[in-house]
Amino acid sequence: MISELKTNALPIVNIAAYRFAPLQDLQARRAELLAFCNSQHLRGTILLSREGINLFVAGEGAAVDSLLTRLRAIPGLEPLTAKYSYTATQPFRRMLVRIKREIIAFGVPGIDPSQRTSPKISPLQLKQWLDEGRKLTLLDTRNDYEVKLGTFENALPAGVGHFRDFPAAVAKLPEELKDETIVMFCTGGIRCEKAGPYMESQGFRNVLQLDGGILKYFEECGGAHYKGDCFVFDQRVGVDPSLHMSDAAQCFACLSPLTAEEQRDPRYVAGQSCPWCYRTDEEQAAEQVKARNLAMRAAMDPLPGSVPSDIFRPLRVPQECDGLTVLETFCRLLKHKPAAYWEEECRAGHILDEAHKALGADAIARAGDHLLHRQQQIIEPDVAANIIVLHEDEALVVLNKPAPLPMHAGGRYTRNTLQYALDHVYRPQKLRPAHRLDANTTGLVVVARNRHFAGRLQTAFAEGKVSKTYLVRVQGLPTQDEFRCDAPIAKDAGFGGMRAVDQEDGAEATTLFKVIERASDGTSLLEARPLTGRTNQIRIHCAFLGFPIQGDAAYGGDDDERRLTKSMDEPPLCLHAWQIRFTHPASGESVAFTAPPPDWTHHDRQ
Repeated sequence: MISELKTNALPIVNIAAYRFAPLQDLQARRAELLAFCNSQHLRGTILLSREGINLFVAGEGAAVDSLLTRLRAIPGLEPLTAKYSYTATQPFRRMLVRIKREIIAFGVPGIDPSQRTSPKISPLQLKQWLDEGRKLTLLDTRNDYEVKLGTFENALPAGVGHFRDFPAAVAKLPEELKDETIVMFCTGGIRCEKAGPYMESQGFRNVLQLDGGILKYFEECGGAHYKGDCFVFDQRVGVDPSLHMSDAAQCFACLSPLTAEEQRDPRYVAGQSCPWCYRTDEEQAAEQVKARNLAMRAAMDPLPGSVPSDIFRPLRVPQECDGLTVLETFCRLLKHKPAAYWEEECRAGHILDEAHKALGADAIARAGDHLLHRQQQIIEPDVAANIIVLHEDEALVVLNKPAPLPMHAGGRYTRNTLQYALDHVYRPQKLRPAHRLDANTTGLVVVARNRHFAGRLQTAFAEGKVSKTYLVRVQGLPTQDEFRCDAPIAKDAGFGGMRAVDQEDGAEATTLFKVIERASDGTSLLEARPLTGRTNQIRIHCAFLGFPIQGDAAYGGDDDERRLTKSMDEPPLCLHAWQIRFTHPASGESVAFTAPPPDWTHHDRQ
């Protein structure tokens, strides 16, 4: 064939060839062919498998001719034929010889083209049938992105993104096609070698395959009855019916082939995007958030703390414990456990240094040392897992936190925490919450992507430059539509009850309230705006005013740790961080976010 076409003005010969035949000694064949092709300055890809060979190779004519001669000397490959095209430059970057399970991935056992294929129809015979208008269905077995560049007129695309999807596509074909004449085709014919027998196994009774595929049809019949170009898997992207490289390009981002018209579209930016994958900033952000939420769901299902695991709780030795023994240090700093407990932990080898080396009770602790307390095979109590990412950009991430869910490790929680989920999903970034919500409070949490932005956000929260609005359902019916509470918050407010308010020595605290609805069940839905940022401020002020938050047991009946260990079916704390507004730490613009109200906010008005 090469000798017949040597007058072609283009110097590079491109061949596509395949042959189904049992092959042996694949490793030796691979090494031999790779060395030969490199010595001949050939480039492209040769796929070897126990079922045969598939190749796309380009180079000077004599080198290509030598390769075909060498391949035809392999038992089973004697009838190997090639399809030719010509280019001015080498379309491949390198030479690859690979061993594969299949030379064309299909994944259906029992389909062996070396033993049997569907009957073939020659390109000239198909052209004659199409000229005559004979009734038949042209089935394009190629991938959707290939079909987009060009196909036969009135052809039926299989509708697949990969050839492995072909069996599922066949199941969707109309039942009446099983009795009609089907002519299937692909680029060079190899996919049809498997697609044809598969369709016959599914009850299609008159299936033919185009011998040599589109490339052979172009060679013998030109572009008759074909519209567009043929996609090829090299730098040419597409060839026209004369088998010359077309003016098609390929998108760097989505790999979609692009016509000349599509390349003139303003959405086409070489190396970045094309009309098929272009997304506005808003669309890209939405897609990123969607992907992040899928990752978050996977990270929390099953709950990380539901799997037994050793937990290492850190303890940094303060100056006051410098020179004390390890036992004395733990007894002084962690007084909630008796000395006998820490003696046993030391004896069991559960107190470790930073290198995870066990320390005896009499070992000396030094200020600044990092000690570890190992707890073995811990299972943590269940928490709510539905963490929702609402927004993310280069500086921050905004979340809707469910409840109950602790933000940080503490008490019986190390892995079933918001921080653990963030570390897993955003690794290697270390995200830093700019503020905190109680474990039983739902709603907005703002998280910084790095230390720099965290510093700016935390300062804004500390200086009261962040506007926060909560939704809260309280027991009782306030008579005023709008009111405020200025009760000072005691330093030991976390212990709850009326001790949380200290009129003489407490820290200044102000919360503005607005009634949204008064419900027939004796509860009211309020909008709460804390102007200061004291711990548990809204809960304390609601209780002080005589309108305790529903689910809070009048503040102080249940602290967060005790409520977390109760049943997940118990009524929630009806406190929701609803809206937030602040200056964006990167852009300097004012931004606002809203978390969808939870179910308990929906009550009939009184």
